[in-house]
Amino acid sequence: MKVYRLDPIGNLDAIKMFDEPDPKPGPKQIVIRMRAASLNYRDYKVITGTYGHNETKERLIPLSDGAGEVVELGEGVSRVKIGDRVMPIFGQRWLAGKINPVYSTFSLGGQSDGVLAERIVLSEEGVVVIPSHLSFEEAATLPCAAMTAWHALFSRGQLTAGQSVLTLGTGGVSLFAAQFAQLAGARVMMISGSDSKIARLKDMGIDSVVNYNTNPDWHRAILDLTQGQGVDHVVELGGPGTMEKSLRCLRMGGSLYMIGNLAGEAKIDPRLILAKRANVHGIQVGSREMFESMNQAITIAQLHPVIDRCFEFDKAREAYEYLAARKHFGKIVIRGT
Repeated sequence: MKVYRLDPIGNLDAIKMFDEPDPKPGPKQIVIRMRAASLNYRDYKVITGTYGHNETKERLIPLSDGAGEVVELGEGVSRVKIGDRVMPIFGQRWLAGKINPVYSTFSLGGQSDGVLAERIVLSEEGVVVIPSHLSFEEAATLPCAAMTAWHALFSRGQLTAGQSVLTLGTGGVSLFAAQFAQLAGARVMMISGSDSKIARLKDMGIDSVVNYNTNPDWHRAILDLTQGQGVDHVVELGGPGTMEKSLRCLRMGGSLYMIGNLAGEAKIDPRLILAKRANVHGIQVGSREMFESMNQAITIAQLHPVIDRCFEFDKAREAYEYLAARKHFGKIVIRGT
């Protein structure tokens, strides 16, 4: 089979394709023919050696997010059958309940091999079934980006109709957060630095959008949109460079979900958290139980993910370069062979 490995990590030259024997399943394991994979900004940090957690396996098979079909079963498998369309879960050991530090050891595309291969082997416990209305390319976008947004707004945030949500940028997590908030009947506000992307957001029915390039004090614009009250939920993807402004956007007692680390140096006065009576949550993807709940909502709503561009399997390097340019609107997908 064809498989990509990072050898060695350090820059985009790390990604190389190899021919290797097809994997074989052990007891309670399944072989998945991967039909699509998608990229997250985490994957760029992994390949460039800037992930920062000392959690990267040598000669790693990259990417955590993918979709495929079950083609072989190990002894004792009962959760899935041959032909099932499935997605791996990001943290292979986090099936339900609270997060445990041990789970990070089993996160795909980091300490454990990921999905950028023609075939992979996983535990039968580490997959969920793809909603029937989604293509493999669409399904490949869900395991990390969609799951993170769902965990923040629903599993943790208990978002309800009539509340307000601010999300930053137009990457995968942000757009999923916007789509999920719309489904819940919440008011969505977003920031972007691109007029063309803002036009696309308005085509999605999101009218409350602020251009952070023409409005560097964008938190004031968000407060103006809420008559000075602030928003109920902020999906914070910028990190140190945006967190202070995101906190200022919160209503009294609102919730901020710390997810990304994309912008600038830390400029945070912790007294602001107290002044806002803010609930600040660190979010890392989610459990299989959360994933299955999210898929039920996606199925009922017949929601379709936003895909910016699809690359063929032999163009993985180009997909990484496109991600690095940070001009995408939605998800970047690599098709399987």
